[in-house]
Amino acid sequence: MTEAALQMGKRRHVLDLDDFVPEEFEEVFAQADAMAEVLARPIAQVPALRGVTVVNAFYEASTRTRISFEQAAKALSATVVNFTAQSSSVVKGESLVDTVRTLEALGADVVVLRHAMSGAPYLVARHFSGAVLNAGDGRHAHPTQGLLDIYTMRRHLGEIRGIRVVIVGDILHSRVARSNLWGLTKLGAQVVLCGPPTLVGPASYWEAVFPNVRVCYALEEAIAGADVVMALRLQKERQESGLLPTLREYIRLYCLTPERLALAAPHALVMHPGPMNEGVEISPEVATCAQSVIEEQVTNGVAIRMALLYMLAGRKAEA
Repeated sequence: MTEAALQMGKRRHVLDLDDFVPEEFEEVFAQADAMAEVLARPIAQVPALRGVTVVNAFYEASTRTRISFEQAAKALSATVVNFTAQSSSVVKGESLVDTVRTLEALGADVVVLRHAMSGAPYLVARHFSGAVLNAGDGRHAHPTQGLLDIYTMRRHLGEIRGIRVVIVGDILHSRVARSNLWGLTKLGAQVVLCGPPTLVGPASYWEAVFPNVRVCYALEEAIAGADVVMALRLQKERQESGLLPTLREYIRLYCLTPERLALAAPHALVMHPGPMNEGVEISPEVATCAQSVIEEQVTNGVAIRMALLYMLAGRKAEA
């Protein structure tokens, strides 16, 4: 283990990346490097969080994030409790605050929360004395996804400052895009947002908040010379709500194909937070090409989440 966790100050929660400073990103990434070494061992487990109870409270369906957090906690020897709203007293009308108080009374030290309502992790953090990790809240934020995405870029490209990252798709409704924007711009990357105007919004909306961000509605123009191209999942309800004329039109204009990827830099990385709609936002050929690091993103997610769990809860385990 490195000593990076000791430099994270008095941070109790990770709710988004908007309040991170560049030094904290570096501390998390250094700790993740150490965790990646643990995961590469024949027995990928250390006693760092023995005695710590981590509750994965998921109010929305999830595969990658939920299993990744579970693997991360178990690799650190924490006690893991998986909570799903559909099989709990939530269906009887129990409020989120009451649920959290119950979890704390049962010995929870860390709550990993995914919730459909934006801001839910902030509410939990007000009523829980332990650590809260946001695993995705509504359209607002997905900080651990943002961290693992940037960590993956860093492992391949080195310095984040100055790289050109293109994010393609439904930007306006994407919590992944927002957390990536906070992290990438704080670390000095240039970000281009691309997609239909109805799914991106006006340039002024983004440029007023984030430095080094540009909006481009033509994929061929956006992708030229890019170091990273990240496609976002297109949710079918966007067409049903009238934000898209047809799915075929979206595929024609914004699907990431080999021909479009060829316009990016030769070393460009292909990324996707998952789950993918192959043939819609990304072609099967691009999803599995040599430049794709999509599976590596999933693997790196375990190391990043191990790092955060250790940095937030490690002091209790050592007490």
